[in-house]
Amino acid sequence: MIAMNKKNQNAFQLPNQKNATKRTKETVYSSFALEEDARLLGRGKQYYIKTYGCQANVRDSETMAGLFEMMGFSEADTLENADIILFNTCAVRRAAELHVLGEIGSLKHFKNEHPDKLLGICGCMAQEDAVVDEVLKKYPQVDMIFGTHNLHRLPQLIIDWYKEHKKIVEVFSEEGRVIEDLPVKRTMDAKGFVNIMYGCNKFCTYCIVPYTRGKERSRKVEDIIAEIKELQLSGRKEVVLLGQNVNAYGKDIHMEDGFTKLLESCAETGIERIRFYTSHPRDYSPTTIDIMQKYPNVMKSLHLPVQSGSNEILRRMARGYTVDQYKKLFDEMKAKIPEITFTTDLIVGFPGETDEQFQQTLDLVRYCRFDLAYSFVYSPRSGTPAASMKDDIPPEVKKERLHILNDLLAEIANENNQKYLHKHLKVLCEGRSKKNKDVYSGYSEENKLVNFRGEEGLENRIVDVEITNVHSFSLDGKAL
Repeated sequence: MIAMNKKNQNAFQLPNQKNATKRTKETVYSSFALEEDARLLGRGKQYYIKTYGCQANVRDSETMAGLFEMMGFSEADTLENADIILFNTCAVRRAAELHVLGEIGSLKHFKNEHPDKLLGICGCMAQEDAVVDEVLKKYPQVDMIFGTHNLHRLPQLIIDWYKEHKKIVEVFSEEGRVIEDLPVKRTMDAKGFVNIMYGCNKFCTYCIVPYTRGKERSRKVEDIIAEIKELQLSGRKEVVLLGQNVNAYGKDIHMEDGFTKLLESCAETGIERIRFYTSHPRDYSPTTIDIMQKYPNVMKSLHLPVQSGSNEILRRMARGYTVDQYKKLFDEMKAKIPEITFTTDLIVGFPGETDEQFQQTLDLVRYCRFDLAYSFVYSPRSGTPAASMKDDIPPEVKKERLHILNDLLAEIANENNQKYLHKHLKVLCEGRSKKNKDVYSGYSEENKLVNFRGEEGLENRIVDVEITNVHSFSLDGKAL
């Protein structure tokens, strides 16, 4: 949708959440090429990207960093030193949006003092009609807004801003495209994120992601495998396959049992570790379990969001499965891979959730005994069906339920971890711990966070570690 800003007569391409619900049948592929007039644009200039949210946002920021460096920019060590400042945002919860807006607000005086510095917002917040409207009305210090579907346009948007220093808003609400050959600057030396698909077609009633990330569209197998091989050649030990719903991989390109076939192809590259996020219980295939069992380099850990233990809440969330169906899938995996570890997502305080329905969620947690869960109080997202549902649960009740749930999760996680005491685990060392520079930090095959002591030079290696102490959500150890 094209709109005209009457104040400065700039043509704005604003987000349109109604258009974002449309789903085309075809996936269109194209390749990126940097225009000649952008190649020296950043000489002597610096960029700074602040990233919020999920692994997909981290991977998007890596692409934007690659674009900046292709244009000759260098990365600034602080926001204040940068010529271009981008906030790559998350829209999953309103609290995350308010945090970003607070940081943007605090930069008003900074921008007034440095009018030649470009301040931009991108990512999922930029795809929301209400958020962009709010930014345009209340945050004049923002120079540029662009969305998740037009990252490849970043060089041209910067060129346009430098020419006239006028506000730029370009947010595509039409999708169906996959852009290949975009540059990337990896943020991790031990592992790398690889997008296998984009978007989501599920439209859970509480979720904004199908509106901000668009339709499901799969990358070609050969492009994914080529990226994994590049990670191997660079010495990285682990690849993390990313998608809003990886189990839907290949459906848009008429590939039967697509994710299982892709996962096997990835395993046959020989890279030492493979993980994937995020799975949807509704689409999970038994053949995927078989591949996880067959290949040692496919890690025996799974993130499988359940959201609630109440069938009625799941129905109103439009999740597409029942509690019994989730339990059956869980039991099948445990039977085939007894050592598998499980993490999940849980929402409390969904509109109309009763005490009994909350207790059903606690019952499911006791049944599955998750190793970790990302638990949240329900956050209404403008434009989603759940936002119009009557929310009659007092905030203090929601907070109390979250507190009870988290206590139970911590108790179970600690009990689960006791079996690792004095065991030897293989840990991919990602570097020094952020909290204690005297110890290393990394993840075991079981996806357990392990902090351990050892000799110098263990970064980016898979290390045998003896576990000496356990906590609810981490383990302590010493390198052997």
